[in-house]
Amino acid sequence: MISALQAQRLSKRYGHAWALRDCTLNIPPGRVAALVGPNGAGKTTLLHLAVGLIAPTAGDVEVFGWSPRRQPTVVLARVGFLAQDRPLYRFTVEEMLALGRRLNPRWDDALARRRLSAVGVPLRRRTDKLSGGQQAQVALALALAKRPELLLLDEPAASLDPLARREFMEGLMEAVAEDGLTVVFSSHVLADLERVCDYLVILSAAHVQLAGDTDEMVARHKRLTGPRCDGESIGRVHSVVQALHTDRQTTLLVRTNGHIYDPSWTVSDVLLEDVVLGYLRAPGVHALPKPQVVSDSEWVP
Repeated sequence: MISALQAQRLSKRYGHAWALRDCTLNIPPGRVAALVGPNGAGKTTLLHLAVGLIAPTAGDVEVFGWSPRRQPTVVLARVGFLAQDRPLYRFTVEEMLALGRRLNPRWDDALARRRLSAVGVPLRRRTDKLSGGQQAQVALALALAKRPELLLLDEPAASLDPLARREFMEGLMEAVAEDGLTVVFSSHVLADLERVCDYLVILSAAHVQLAGDTDEMVARHKRLTGPRCDGESIGRVHSVVQALHTDRQTTLLVRTNGHIYDPSWTVSDVLLEDVVLGYLRAPGVHALPKPQVVSDSEWVP
């Protein structure tokens, strides 16, 4: 099966700083993937590389087996991209629809109009005069009217109030249910991701820390509570993601490698938020093979 989005040792460097480094990733088609990480982790860089807005320093990225740099026309026809700043310019909504018709060969004008009518967006109003929630709905309608197979969303609801965010997420999931889209969704709002995403990618310090099926990742991680210790015995069998100590007690977040037999530990389930925050607090921990670092001598500006 061809991956919806595949990266092999993908790296991007700006001057002496790496925005993304040795990113290896394989997102299956038909998934709604959460892309999570702190500011500066490389999330936006990864999405920009996937649509060909920037060129990689090293490595490669493919969308359904096509390169956004070598076959840009093919990739752009299959990808919808919603940037964080939602660039709608100073056109009316009607003019934005006309622009979409001219630029996209698979444009579905009826779909865009139906979605905008359902959320009450006036077509004759200029986009800069719309509310933030309305702007987000216009941007989503434009992206979906391309009839993409892969939808990339970069913090699309970050500036929205709770009601506008919920309406945006409902519209997104309606589209996923109708069309079987693959979605890669970058967000800091973990509650949104937990409701809609079934695949998890954690980026930290320009590296991929964790990637896989959300339910599987949550099920494999446990919280262990027991008497104060260094956790070395657990670390010989399982992967310790995070360790917290008080004078009398140790609490571990571990990625299990089978059953935990030691009766001195109390084992409890965790939530997606616990897993994400555990890895983000320990950026040196990887659930993937340790990245092979691209040396400076391999970089060609």
